[in-house]
Amino acid sequence: MDRTRKRKDHPLDGLLRTDRIPHIWCPGCGIGTAFSACLVAMQASGIDLKKTAVVSGIGCSGRGAGYTRLDSYHTTHGRAIPFATGMKLANPELNVVVFSGDGDLFAIGGNHFIHAARRNIDLTVICVNNLNYGMTGGQAAATTPCMAKTTTTPSGNPEPPFNLPLLAFAAGATYIARWTVLHTRDLTKSMEEALTRHGFSFIEVLAPCPTGYGRRNREKPLDSLRFYQERTITKNGAHPAEVILDYNRGITLGKFIDTERPTYSDSYDKTCRPASSASM
Repeated sequence: MDRTRKRKDHPLDGLLRTDRIPHIWCPGCGIGTAFSACLVAMQASGIDLKKTAVVSGIGCSGRGAGYTRLDSYHTTHGRAIPFATGMKLANPELNVVVFSGDGDLFAIGGNHFIHAARRNIDLTVICVNNLNYGMTGGQAAATTPCMAKTTTTPSGNPEPPFNLPLLAFAAGATYIARWTVLHTRDLTKSMEEALTRHGFSFIEVLAPCPTGYGRRNREKPLDSLRFYQERTITKNGAHPAEVILDYNRGITLGKFIDTERPTYSDSYDKTCRPASSASM
């Protein structure tokens, strides 16, 4: 092999900070697939990447922002959405993508999520749901299945998990979808749709965590992918109250909500800017 030969360019080189590769994600982790799908969707969507920013919080998924060759921000735990909201309100021309995990977005950051959805802030929020706090030791999270074992629930989790699509719907999100990392083409297409529409868009991505969650529940990475293949059903247009995420009964996937209503910026311009202009 000629070691002097340069490697061929990767299709995502233009969007990756290759100087930070290799990444920190564990073998068998699904975050890399979700991250790659997001970058492919950005390229395919045709959005202006010079006016695109990626924001993340703390956690395994939160490291995605640091690998992106765009304006990217790695914020404090649970604060990705308010940070992204501030950017969008300060410069409405920006395409702002939040790429983070279930613990960051729905535990410590849950309050910010529901209010951003309520206000219909024009953001694309991608939540990689690996069912636990993977980076900090595999503790139980707001999405950990009932009776699943974690470092903080060694005998089984006694709490029911959030149904994230239903929570997003109840809060007011105008685009809601759920896919797994095995359904990469559907996931990428959904991300592309979310990036090119106005309003608060939310996509849940189910991803295996073999190091934090899998080994405590005797679940190998291929077991997770096999489950995604055999026990998922796609029901586009299903009401979020009817979609299930039950590792005994099965998992509902699809695009559930795609509607329109005025964004926060639209409402602000209509109610506040005329008054400000009149007072000048």
